[in-house]
Amino acid sequence: MTYRAEGAPDDRSVGELFAELTREMSTLVRQEITLARTEMSQKASKAGKNIGMIAAGGIIAYVGILALVAAVILLLGLFIPMWVSALIVGIVIAAAGGYMAKKGIDSLKNQDLVPRETIESFKEMKQGV
Repeated sequence: MTYRAEGAPDDRSVGELFAELTREMSTLVRQEITLARTEMSQKASKAGKNIGMIAAGGIIAYVGILALVAAVILLLGLFIPMWVSALIVGIVIAAAGGYMAKKGIDSLKNQDLVPRETIESFKEMKQGV
């Protein structure tokens, strides 16, 4: 004979106890899912704010780079005509950007994007069933 917390004997059958256990497990799982959703929502919100800060920082850094490019053009303009200075700086920057873009494209072409480990895991699970 088992006793409840209040001290009274627990006369429930095994079936009733199992049904209660099932209900409590179901409630626990729902609560854990709710907690996970809440936690992920909070984390997503924080990540969104951080992404916004990164974007704002990137825009500000870009403006700074433009100012530096203008300064280099003006500095070279002291020694050669201004239009030649702007042309030279533009060509150098365009070449550097083109080189970086080509390297990125080449790296993407050589990268294997198929999730091989996941596919293998699914194959193993299928064989185990």
